[in-house]
Amino acid sequence: MLTKREEIRNIAIIAHVDHGKTTLLDAMLKQTQVFGDHQIISERVMDSYDLEKERGITILSKNTSVIYLDQRSNKEIKINIIDTPGHADFGGEVERVLNMVDGVLLLVDAAEGPMPQTRFVLKKALAMGLKPIVVINKIDRKDAVPQIALNDTFDLFIELGADENQASFTIVYCNAVLGKSSLVNTELENDLRALFETIIDQIPAPYVDSDAPFQMLIANLGYDEHLGTTCLGRVFSGKATEGENIIIIKNTNEILNEKIKYLFVFEGLKKKRVKQVSAGDIAFIAGIHDVSIGETLSSIDNTAPLPRIMVEEPTVKMSFEVNNSPFSGRSGKYLTTRQIRERLFRETKNNMALRVEDTEFADRFVVSGRGELHLAILIETMRREGYEFQVSRPEVIFRHDDDGKVLEPFEEAIIEVVNDYVGPVIELFGGRRGQLLSMENKLDATILRYQIPTRGLLGLRQQLMTISRGQGIMHTIFSGYFPHAGEVPSRKSSSLVAWETGVASTYGLKNAEDRGILFIGAGVEVYEGMVIGETYNESDITVNVCKKKHLTNMRSSNKDLEYRLSTPRELSLDEAMEFLADDELLEVTPDNFRIRKRKLNAEDRGKALKQKSTILSD
Repeated sequence: MLTKREEIRNIAIIAHVDHGKTTLLDAMLKQTQVFGDHQIISERVMDSYDLEKERGITILSKNTSVIYLDQRSNKEIKINIIDTPGHADFGGEVERVLNMVDGVLLLVDAAEGPMPQTRFVLKKALAMGLKPIVVINKIDRKDAVPQIALNDTFDLFIELGADENQASFTIVYCNAVLGKSSLVNTELENDLRALFETIIDQIPAPYVDSDAPFQMLIANLGYDEHLGTTCLGRVFSGKATEGENIIIIKNTNEILNEKIKYLFVFEGLKKKRVKQVSAGDIAFIAGIHDVSIGETLSSIDNTAPLPRIMVEEPTVKMSFEVNNSPFSGRSGKYLTTRQIRERLFRETKNNMALRVEDTEFADRFVVSGRGELHLAILIETMRREGYEFQVSRPEVIFRHDDDGKVLEPFEEAIIEVVNDYVGPVIELFGGRRGQLLSMENKLDATILRYQIPTRGLLGLRQQLMTISRGQGIMHTIFSGYFPHAGEVPSRKSSSLVAWETGVASTYGLKNAEDRGILFIGAGVEVYEGMVIGETYNESDITVNVCKKKHLTNMRSSNKDLEYRLSTPRELSLDEAMEFLADDELLEVTPDNFRIRKRKLNAEDRGKALKQKSTILSD
């Protein structure tokens, strides 16, 4: 028999990057006394992953819970909260965790209104029939226009096909930094009571059948040194007890016998061990082996699986290869084919949107993801773990329709740029086969909305930053697969390539600097075929950066000290990935990024280029 668990609410918070989602979570945790009186609390406590703190975004979904005392009924309500990523590249995280909740908080900046990543996650939530609450944040901003932000949000709901119940959402206004909220935007109360009470009133309590056989859908996996493999999910029916024998219904419909060794629920930011969990709980089970995301844990007498989690397919791929450069093995701990392959396939167990395939080459693997950022985070994570490898330029994944026509992924790009640079930005996107959908003036900036092939976005961000003098911001969201857009021009620049192996000298770099922009300074070790800079020449230029001025009777080699080199341009991982040409690789080590030619020898590159020209002419 179905019953209502009034003491529980399960919600997810979804928002665009930098709209204050993690800050609001901090305030909710503080006001429900999750932290001790003398506990030192860091800002953005839910962004516990180093890369999240550095980039200011949420990459991995995380769970927490708060116990709120509802003063109206004097009853304690447990609110399970899931912090979801705000970037579309991590949509695989969003899609699987939305299965665990009954409603969502949609956080919108009072000045910026709903943005692209808001559109992506909200569409998923509405399609699943989840109940939304709209939270207008940062209403203390000088440029805040809460009514306009609200109107834009309502228009977005209608555009995304919200039903009448979903479109009649409740609005809460708040200032997450100060922990204040209200149901009106004129004056905020001194706490988040309005927000908590709205969650209790508007988010439906779980309707469950606690007497039915136990079933739980696995939404996330982890590993604990003491407990072994851990799995997270929502209990959809029945009850589970520590020590109970259960079965795993695999994605292949194979059935395996298992035993529940440890049971936990979330209490604040920590896990609390319990003897039993019931339908409606978000539970954490440890000690189960050979399990994957999307599989069902069930009682022995129920072999029917729950509906599996469906995640959209990848759109971008790149090759991960064993590092075979002259400097390989200098700083990495994990270098071999076996180690890299094991790490990549292990990632697919937790990262549902990622695909890894073997190739005809034993030391090369094709890794596919939802976007450049998705793959960049994987590369950076492996680098910090001590892996050393090299990757190719990102490529889009093409498909074919029923008639055999080629389809390619398109994305919607939202560009906010100061008015002085609108012309160059329109020219840039037009040259990449972008179609302008709308243009809107906003104070001293213009917001452009484009539909553009994913191919056109590869390597585009750096060009946008250059032509807008750093005053352009771009957000993207996947639109779908559409007919091939035709030829898209690649980068207009070429590479400065080292002629020989050695140590770069000031004298050699000064000659190279006259031909382009340097990526390295004097005293840096280089090898033949390593890219040391960028040139706007039509083809690559090979330069001898190790050349030194020799001592003679007429002059001193110390004359080098009089040369003054410009500060070299240090590339970040994202910038290096964007810079790569088709015949280049990015060497990734725990200490360095190096761009190199696939063929290191200049003579070999010349032969390959000549052969390619011959084939094209035929």
